[in-house]
Amino acid sequence: MDSHQAARYPFLKGSVSYAEENSADIESLVRLPSYEKARKRGLERVLSAISQHLVSDVPLLQEYDRLMEVLSYPYARMIVSCVNDRFLTKRYALAEASRMNDLLSNDRGSETMVAEELEVGSAIDPEGLVSMHFSDYLRFSHMMKAVEWKLINTDLRGGFVHLDPDKFDRLLQNALQERIESELPLNVPDQFRKAMRNDIDHVIVVLSDTKMKLSPTGGKGVNMDYLPPCIKAILASAQNGVNLPHSARFALVTYLNALGLTYEEIIGLFAQSPDFDESKSSYQIKHITGEERGREGYTPPECATMRTNGICFDPDGLCAKINHPLSYYKIKSGNTQKKEENA
Repeated sequence: MDSHQAARYPFLKGSVSYAEENSADIESLVRLPSYEKARKRGLERVLSAISQHLVSDVPLLQEYDRLMEVLSYPYARMIVSCVNDRFLTKRYALAEASRMNDLLSNDRGSETMVAEELEVGSAIDPEGLVSMHFSDYLRFSHMMKAVEWKLINTDLRGGFVHLDPDKFDRLLQNALQERIESELPLNVPDQFRKAMRNDIDHVIVVLSDTKMKLSPTGGKGVNMDYLPPCIKAILASAQNGVNLPHSARFALVTYLNALGLTYEEIIGLFAQSPDFDESKSSYQIKHITGEERGREGYTPPECATMRTNGICFDPDGLCAKINHPLSYYKIKSGNTQKKEENA
């Protein structure tokens, strides 16, 4: 593999071999001054993933620049592993995968190599389209919600889906994102963590600030007056001892968790019920929020799902303009803030 290709696609095995051929190892990467550029670029990969959902481009004119680019990739992965935050891992994986997609759109000759690396079976048909077995197609397209990605709307012949290269690149993006997420966090030795401490702390601060900005509450705490009618109704029922269906309890807990309420705060709301069962409620809440499983919690259901489950209660005028209950909170809190500023 040539050095330019290794730098553009640092997740490939050939890129690892290229680094080894240049006597680059992880300990040197973490400690030696001569690799400072790689560490700086690795930190940049993570920070740009957090703030911009992408990995920015850098010039790759010299061999030294290409080696530093290759080494920045494992350093970035180590930072993400040390922070060990699910939100960061998913955001970083998406940024790296999106970058690969952009590169492939201008580098058709690398698609076969990348597909083989990611174990995505494919071939070029006589029409110049990419063909892949429908099972592989479903594996890497299942997260795509647009109607055009449904199997029934594809060019399916003899069990094989035929795609134009751009769509195939999009599936490769999903494959790389899935691989990176499954590989992280890495087991980073303590001595490396100590050497990387400043970069890790920097990422933690930026990540915390970003999460706060993205939170429906803006990091200002939850105001119950901004809750949508459906959540208010479900919460009132829970506190009055009404036996909620699973869909309602799930919607309520995921919503409160998304607003940033802690486990203690959520169970405190349920504790106001006259027939509160702490052990039962604790298990359900921890399972839904992910605390029991040590992972990210479930996402709150959309308005359409709430309606389907029969738990869309007393919709108002704002409800008719949104597709997700979290949008209700954002709009309500934003409108109130504007009124206060203009008062």
